[in-house]
Amino acid sequence: MLRTNQPFLDYLEKLYENQDHKENIVLKSFEKGEKILTQNEVSTKIMLVKSGITKCYFVEENDKEYIVEFLGKGEIVGEIEVIKNVPCLCSIEAITEVTVYSMTIPYFQSLIKNDLTLNNLLLDVFADRIFNTSSRASYQQLHTTEHTLSQLLEVKSKEMKISKEDMAAYLGITVRSLNRAFKELKDKERDE
Repeated sequence: MLRTNQPFLDYLEKLYENQDHKENIVLKSFEKGEKILTQNEVSTKIMLVKSGITKCYFVEENDKEYIVEFLGKGEIVGEIEVIKNVPCLCSIEAITEVTVYSMTIPYFQSLIKNDLTLNNLLLDVFADRIFNTSSRASYQQLHTTEHTLSQLLEVKSKEMKISKEDMAAYLGITVRSLNRAFKELKDKERDE
């Protein structure tokens, strides 16, 4: 539910501290609700979350929002778009105050060509994303919305605050369906 990547964060912190040209990686802050990347726009930076929580989502043609994932410290964004030379596939928005390491594209591209550690970290990120996406899709197919909601509420109580709208967007349902699922969960708990 909330993805983090401590090894990637450790790697980028070392790069940040040891960089020769201080403009290659800079710290940047975002307020809650502020967009970090915007779907269909061209990204000018690669960013890695230092602290805070973001949501990665896309908006369908019918203007419905679908949250792909919640991203926390150590998660990289914008790298696929640079590698594929395409506009942003999703929007990234701060749901808490967020600080990121913002890396220039030429510097990132030079690291891809010359730094085996970065390439291994990226391969690990891509493999995790494929695994997590397929696991989540099968889980949501095999379990009821109420069951998936109870799992989300368990994570929410431990790790982050999520609005009803974001919960519905993460589950791929309407707020109205979410309210029904809440009612069914309460009824089930009362009966137990």
